[in-house]
Amino acid sequence: MTDRSLTLACWDYDRTRAVLDGRAGVPGWRIDATAAPPGKLFPLAVGEAPFDVTEMSLSSYLMQVDRGEGAYVAIPAFVSRAFRHGGIYVREGSGIDKPKDLEGRLVGVPEYQMTMALWARGILQDEYGVDFRTLRYRTGGTNEPGRKERLVLNLPETMDVEAVPERQCLNDLLVADALDAIISPSPPDSFAAGGQGPVRQLFADPVAEEKAYYLRTGLFPIMHVIGVRRSLVEANPGLAAGVYRAFVEARDLALVELEQTARASANRLTLPWFAAEWDTTKELMGPSPWPYGVAENLKDLETALRYSREQYLSGRERTVEELFAPETLTLEGR
Repeated sequence: MTDRSLTLACWDYDRTRAVLDGRAGVPGWRIDATAAPPGKLFPLAVGEAPFDVTEMSLSSYLMQVDRGEGAYVAIPAFVSRAFRHGGIYVREGSGIDKPKDLEGRLVGVPEYQMTMALWARGILQDEYGVDFRTLRYRTGGTNEPGRKERLVLNLPETMDVEAVPERQCLNDLLVADALDAIISPSPPDSFAAGGQGPVRQLFADPVAEEKAYYLRTGLFPIMHVIGVRRSLVEANPGLAAGVYRAFVEARDLALVELEQTARASANRLTLPWFAAEWDTTKELMGPSPWPYGVAENLKDLETALRYSREQYLSGRERTVEELFAPETLTLEGR
């Protein structure tokens, strides 16, 4: 019997590459894979949904689950995770020297609902006592104008969230003193590593801050999930589990390759201390620092759900189990 076909799109992370190139597959299915960046995929995922399997923003997905919308159901393969202390940038002369100083300030963010901002606000609240409701948010592209919220927001009137003028970007407004800070997954063009220039990171040593956060909380913030078209999952028992296992296999292959690269007699990467950094990461986070699976990520997922409610992106309290294809809920992910 000829294999059925699936269209799949995600970014070419090392942990997804084996799915994209065919080394990790789904039995009985042929995968037609496309590598595309999140910025292109996420608006499609919440809109026309052209792919059968796609990378999705966690925050957008939580909103769609809450609203009973969306073409996809998630599997617990978390292809993008990131600590976010380093993504808060402040203008020199703004008077912002510590997290609490952000209260009442004009803060740019590409989208209020984006997952990076969800986690950043939650971390500022939980770890530093910042009342995120007092920040005045201005949304738009970090370095290029034109970015808009991909989902309609239903925020209370007490929240000050406005889009910047269509032809302006957050970086230019920050340099022009029209913003005090930016929360963004990519740095504004005015930021120069090493502290030279008009913009600096809020935390002087964000890596140390992030490591301390992980040791204190055990949280490794989840950014993106993989979604499978709901109608296909319902019509094909075992499909969601098969897609999940393919991404677990791809992640495992990436970890093996990292280990082999670190132990090689000649470094394949243009990073002189890669092996030492890999060892440091394993010492801090364990031999498999990128866990998949519901049980292995319960605290991270419950925290994201709480942040979504507290930040007025979702309504009623929901359980983690509501988020994922039922046949994947008990599958292991280490």
